[in-house]
Amino acid sequence: MVINSTANRAGNTATGTANTGLEPSRRFSVAPMMDWTTPHYRYLARLLSRHTLLYTEMVTTGALIHGDTERFLRHDPAEYPLALQLGGSDAAELAHCARLAEQFGFSEVNLNVGCPSDRVQNNMIGACLMGHPDKVAEGVAAMIEATHLPVTVKHRIGINDRESWEELCEFIEKVAAAGCRTFIVHARIAVLEGLSPKENRDVPPLKYDWVYRLKQTYPHLEIIINGGIKTFEECHQHLKYTDGVMLGREAYHNPWLLAGVDSEFFDSEPPVASRHEALRSMYPFIQSELERGVFLGHISRHLLGLFHGMPGGRQFRRYISENAHKPGAGLEVIQAALEKVQEPKEPAQTEATTSALSQP
Repeated sequence: MVINSTANRAGNTATGTANTGLEPSRRFSVAPMMDWTTPHYRYLARLLSRHTLLYTEMVTTGALIHGDTERFLRHDPAEYPLALQLGGSDAAELAHCARLAEQFGFSEVNLNVGCPSDRVQNNMIGACLMGHPDKVAEGVAAMIEATHLPVTVKHRIGINDRESWEELCEFIEKVAAAGCRTFIVHARIAVLEGLSPKENRDVPPLKYDWVYRLKQTYPHLEIIINGGIKTFEECHQHLKYTDGVMLGREAYHNPWLLAGVDSEFFDSEPPVASRHEALRSMYPFIQSELERGVFLGHISRHLLGLFHGMPGGRQFRRYISENAHKPGAGLEVIQAALEKVQEPKEPAQTEATTSALSQP
């Protein structure tokens, strides 16, 4: 039931972790981000790294059950390994959606216990669930019963008025007792009143030592660290104390960073030699999406960071921004924008790794 199968159009093949019973590697992953980790971004990300675990945007259980299920779960097999992130708190609904995740071929199903927005709080979704560990445990147990897929939880280290080490441990222990073995920990609390979702990504201080301590306290659990990570150097530091790293905004705004992941963390050759090659590899996918009726601007907005920091990168972004929204805009806009960036001779592995290590 996967829609729009294009795994081999750009010479990119799926890694085969979906519905095989194999655990995807979480050593390096890209965080679920609303409006950002769409199928169009994920296709680009997979061209840059075969091994990075990718996540969908959060999809609420209500949207999947009562909305256009196929539209929300649409993805390309080339994106595997790919995890579906769910937002919800009703155990029966979470179980139903976990079954859908397996039916649609995802590699993992993840429960969001970290989103701080008012809209999701009102529906008992996201970070507010940190205050209801029994409810999270009930939902996790139902999901595990409903699917063969790995069930994971992404959460904060706490919320306002519930931000002690003891309360974090209570949350971990109750959810682990329900069967969860993988916890993806955003190393900040969420302030549910008084801060916007954007401020909640920056204002509460990062407490990486708490995440390290979780791994020390619960060595049998898989602990993945998230929050404010930008460079490979930082990743290696965190990997001394945790099982994996998850990057968010840096991997979106500077996607070429992903081209260094396979060699840096998986002892594997990078799948593309240059940014130009990566973008050209997307042409068949872009064309098929246009033929499906998708507006170019909905695709091209995820490409704007590909030439981040490169000579001609600003001209590339400007040309797309000025032309992608025009009626009838097609692949020729991307091709013309690409001509504004000189193709480097430097190998992808060196360039990508250098870029990642040098980010401020």
